[in-house]
Amino acid sequence: MRRRHLLLVLFALAAACASPAVKPPPPKLGPVAPPPTAAPAPAPTPAPEAPPVGPVTPPVVSGDMIFDAWAAEFYGRALKAGIARDLLDREMAGLTPDPRVASRDSRQPEFSQPISVYIKGAVTDGTAAIGGRKRGEVAQLPDIEQRFGVPREILIAIWARESGFGAIQGNFDVIRAMASLAAQGRRRDWAEGELISALRIIGSGEATRAQLKGSWAGAMGQTQFTPSSYLATAVDGDGDGKRDIWGSPADALASAASLLSKGGWVRGQSWAREVTVPADFDFSMSEGPKLTPDAWAALGVTRADGLPWTDADKTAEAQLLAPAGAMGPVFLLFPNHFVIRKYNNSVAYALAVGLLADRIAGEGPLVKPWPAEAPLSLTDRMTAQRALIALGFSPGTPDGVVGMGTRTALRAWQKSRGVTADGYLSPAMVEKLKAETSAAQSAPTPAPAGS
Repeated sequence: MRRRHLLLVLFALAAACASPAVKPPPPKLGPVAPPPTAAPAPAPTPAPEAPPVGPVTPPVVSGDMIFDAWAAEFYGRALKAGIARDLLDREMAGLTPDPRVASRDSRQPEFSQPISVYIKGAVTDGTAAIGGRKRGEVAQLPDIEQRFGVPREILIAIWARESGFGAIQGNFDVIRAMASLAAQGRRRDWAEGELISALRIIGSGEATRAQLKGSWAGAMGQTQFTPSSYLATAVDGDGDGKRDIWGSPADALASAASLLSKGGWVRGQSWAREVTVPADFDFSMSEGPKLTPDAWAALGVTRADGLPWTDADKTAEAQLLAPAGAMGPVFLLFPNHFVIRKYNNSVAYALAVGLLADRIAGEGPLVKPWPAEAPLSLTDRMTAQRALIALGFSPGTPDGVVGMGTRTALRAWQKSRGVTADGYLSPAMVEKLKAETSAAQSAPTPAPAGS
């Protein structure tokens, strides 16, 4: 008995010293009631939704193979750019290319409109009168002018040129238009950037898809902003906390002022001034050096209206321009002219805006009137460009667009031939180029020396 008791004691001591690593028996299956006083366990925090993996399939099946292939690639790029998937799915659903956009983007006008015709159509007594009334109707204009330093007349002239004072804003769906341009491929990077900007506008809640109506090239609202320009420079002009360039003239004009201000507008300085030049003036200086008015005066260039230069203009460097050649009006272009061209990179557009603004401000017509100009056909323009290349004065790729390259090459050819080097491509100048090229091509090849 005593021995049995001793064995039980030793067994108990061994159990007490057993290793804690020994696993407890598995729990019984089934619900276990908690103790009566136990607090309820907190709900587990849901894990964040994992980003989508695998191939991305956009909701675009237009039936156009090129468009659908582009959409499939763009969808992934848009997601990487931060566009929400649900927004992208909604706005791309059912998207198809707009044939009107492709047609307008590739269409080169058969006849180019002479600059005199463009200016005469833009700067009229009727438009200036409407602009004068609008200047008094938009109550916020004085504050906008003070805030940004851009004259209200310049803003009203832009308003007139861009949308007829808000009446003609365009009816193209900007999302569809930008998608069509991007798929077409000629300006893919630019168009995709504008499309992503348009999607961001919708995602921000500032405008709906239905509001994003504009031109075939994506310009929107009363002052025709691209989506990226809207995001970067549009402002609230009427104080309601919104940037409504579609429905609010004050917002549209303030946004235009903001764009010009950020583009470098110089407060108090002219945009351009008409000038007169001496009879023997070297027109090859047109679109060339930028000199102060005093430096131009030393070359015989003076203000056409006979007034003195303002202090702000005296210190500025200006470039001479003869847009209709030596027979038309001549201008000194101040830095603000080139700021207007950041809004629309066209000499004719910037001149029209500036001259209309001057008329709205009460200034009279030009001292030297615009000459009568004949339009040039696309064939004539491309023929002239090819002739310049053949004669060793390359304007770049012959595309029928008479831009800076063509004018520069033409001036160089004119100067080398003793012709007034104004860079103006008239029908007579086209014939001179054709005749010289034809003569050069028909001339006999000289025999090699010693033959």
